[in-house]
Amino acid sequence: MTFQSVVLKAARARCFSSHLQLARATSSCRCSLSTSASDDLATRHAVAPLHAPVTALTEDESMIRDVARQWANDGLRPVVRKMDREGSLDPDILSSLFAQGFMGMEIPPEHGGSGLSFTSACLVVEEISRVDPSVAILVDIHNTLTNNAIRFWGSESLRNTWLPRLATDTVSSFCLSEAESGSDAFALKTTAIPTSSSEYVLNGTKLWISNAAQAGVFLVFANANPAAGYKGITAFMVDAKTEGISVGPPESKLGLRASSTCPITFDDVKVTTDDILGQVGMGYKYCINILNEGRIGIACQQIGIAKGCLDIVMPYLKERQQFGRAIADFQGVQFQVAMAATELHAAEVMTYNACRLKEANLPFVKEASMAKLYSSKVSEKVASLTIELLGGIGFTQDLLAEKFYRDCKVGSIYEGTSNMQLQTIAKLLFADFK
Repeated sequence: MTFQSVVLKAARARCFSSHLQLARATSSCRCSLSTSASDDLATRHAVAPLHAPVTALTEDESMIRDVARQWANDGLRPVVRKMDREGSLDPDILSSLFAQGFMGMEIPPEHGGSGLSFTSACLVVEEISRVDPSVAILVDIHNTLTNNAIRFWGSESLRNTWLPRLATDTVSSFCLSEAESGSDAFALKTTAIPTSSSEYVLNGTKLWISNAAQAGVFLVFANANPAAGYKGITAFMVDAKTEGISVGPPESKLGLRASSTCPITFDDVKVTTDDILGQVGMGYKYCINILNEGRIGIACQQIGIAKGCLDIVMPYLKERQQFGRAIADFQGVQFQVAMAATELHAAEVMTYNACRLKEANLPFVKEASMAKLYSSKVSEKVASLTIELLGGIGFTQDLLAEKFYRDCKVGSIYEGTSNMQLQTIAKLLFADFK
């Protein structure tokens, strides 16, 4: 089954309603009980609403996950080590991402996308992360940040111009961070000075911009009215071919080496009012809102990394013999992997609860921050444990365990550091106790 055939089916129904249908189906498939106990149970359930577990997937979501898993194992895995060593993305992988439909997952079919749910997109990020988080972060940023920002706040002209391209052949970059604006994102210095009623000129430099080397369009946050402070921040969709844009060399990073992370300089770059995303001076609000859901995508990446580690170490523990028996037979080892699996499951429940809340249009910001915070801690712990349990071979490049160990660290840094997540959680928590 191709990804396209799956998404056509998935587009026919909303994920949340399908999720409720799954709950109803679950209630009809219970094990046999004694007549009196069964009747009593049925009576209780007749007056209480049923809900499926947050980690239970609809049929469509399961099929999408399986397609992504197969592509990651068959198409991506053979080139992972080569891309990591060379520090660059294989162009064929990028082409395949578009061909599979992974780059326009939530974009509506009328704009060339797949029309999938947010949870489905997160499942794809998770499955790709089990093989190479470097590729997953490209997919995640492109889908959860740029694509969705245009869908939510873009004018009809911007949607018609960019969504079909973003779904089929154009990579995007989210240009926010600068030398003096990391966690304090709204201290940015890049300006967009109006030169007429319909034109602005961008000047400034962005740092640590993911996907920069491959991007055909930049979502740029710049201040159109510095005197107004952060309320002057405005978002622009800027074609990468626009004169005055220069992309610097990729950073040499600890992990995610195949993902390009570059500085971008805007030197008298001319844009028009047609390029503005939403309203002038509302960029800071758009940025906050889109990063809130983007953090769920990062949590999914971290969960994928942890699962990728278990994919490596669990078979090894059953095969490796020491002292006349498999390492997996030692209670000390069993307890360690049991705890790792428990914490991973907790992270998964938190993350997919955030997904379901977001899809149900319920408050999810606190839960998203919790999911990102906890998932990044779990992935670090599981990656470290994996190397320890593998022993000497875990410290070599014979297996991908050491790569996962390097890749996971940034999970506690980008799209909001762990300390910033704690601050958000505490703020919202205290707001509940007025």
